Amino acid sequence: MEGFRIGQGYDVHRLVPGRKLVLGGCEIPFHLGLLGHSDADVLIHSVVDALLGALSMGDIGTNFPDSDEHFRDANSLDLLEKVCERIWNTGYVICNIDSTVVLQLPKIARYIPNIKENIAKTCKIDLKNISVKAKTEEGLGFTGKLYGVKSFAVCLIKRV
Repeated sequence: MEGFRIGQGYDVHRLVPGRKLVLGGCEIPFHLGLLGHSDADVLIHSVVDALLGALSMGDIGTNFPDSDEHFRDANSLDLLEKVCERIWNTGYVICNIDSTVVLQLPKIARYIPNIKENIAKTCKIDLKNISVKAKTEEGLGFTGKLYGVKSFAVCLIKRV
């Protein structure tokens, strides 16, 4: 298994009024949005962290710091594309990505096909190798009380 690497990612953002809710590159109608320096796409951020972690390249904050105005309101799919290019340039390809978004509301099941397409297209991998799941926490914790949204992701990459 010398040529395989696994990465794990996690991210969380606060829900606030006056911001868009962007998940997986899809703008989702809701009265609250995610607070962050970029578009605060918590799902893509967890995927980015998983991919960076697979090659020990740090995390999203190290690579795209919120102290850099260049990344203000950045489209997270653009950040994901930059990370994918780094992976390809090191001689690896992405085998698969599995992710889970944890939020009470809104229900996002109908957006998941588009989210998966966005990730697959950006990562240049087959749609069948992308998994996106949505879970609630039954009204418990900060996600259940609509204070925020969190996301987890894992990936497998291999040397080509």
